[in-house]
Amino acid sequence: MTKLIVICGATATGKSGLALALAQRCGSIIISADSRQVYREFNIGTAKPTITELNLVPHYLVDICNPTDTMTVADYQQQAQKILDFGFWILDSPSISPSPCPPIFLVGGTGLYIKSIVRGMKIPQVAPQMELRSQFLSIDQVQLYAMLQQVDSVAAQKIHPHDAVRTLRALEVFYITGKPISDLQGENPPDYPILQIGLDCDVEHLTNRIARRTESMVKDGLIEEVEYLCQKYGVDLPLLNTLGYQEIKQYLNGEISLDEAKELIVLHTRQFAKRQRTWFRKDSSIEWFDTESPDLLEQVWLRIQEFIREKNSDNLT
Repeated sequence: MTKLIVICGATATGKSGLALALAQRCGSIIISADSRQVYREFNIGTAKPTITELNLVPHYLVDICNPTDTMTVADYQQQAQKILDFGFWILDSPSISPSPCPPIFLVGGTGLYIKSIVRGMKIPQVAPQMELRSQFLSIDQVQLYAMLQQVDSVAAQKIHPHDAVRTLRALEVFYITGKPISDLQGENPPDYPILQIGLDCDVEHLTNRIARRTESMVKDGLIEEVEYLCQKYGVDLPLLNTLGYQEIKQYLNGEISLDEAKELIVLHTRQFAKRQRTWFRKDSSIEWFDTESPDLLEQVWLRIQEFIREKNSDNLT
């Protein structure tokens, strides 16, 4: 049976490095749970695994989408679940795991991607309908919410009257499928065992980690990457307005200095990390470890071995 180990937490907490070391020990694969690493050519600013790292451990759901396309949570869930259903018994990788089938690692900081897998979220298979949305956007939010109350009172009770995004999505799903979004949502948790490991540290350490990573990204060619992407796809590409890319784009436009751009990246990344921590802390099933602990790898490795032994024992009984 597939065993899933989740490595999650805020950005810059060392998830990728820890997962790489653990996956090598287990002879496992890694499924990325990062909403920007799915896009090709966005490499340095998304902290995408290097060629060397990709050669050490097989990574999946990295570089699977063009920057001009949209990867929805439903798309991600469908592709990740195919990998998990197959199980990926890796015959060519040595495994010191007590399990004959190595666990699979799901690694990243995109909470909704992870939740879609570990909770088995039921997601309406409705892609964004731009023409329909443009029509809705011409209507006042008060009227839109009143429309939602008429067609899906259950969803309306869960959505704040001022939440335009969720109101719009609920109406979009109804008008495309003819069914209320509340009937199409829910959860169907998987039957395979899951261990969720969360990484965290105090704010001061996290800020220092973010600052070091920002300097490293600039040194590794982030400015050149943004310049290339702007020339190829145009400055209005939505992905170029995301963390790290937007600030460097401002620098290239002469709006701010490079030092100011780096300071903004650190600030905005710290704010983003705070939101990630809030999201993950709501899940009581996540077991937390201090990323600054000198024996972090061994701590988590012992917990994984315990998890595998427990589940193997359960299968025998």
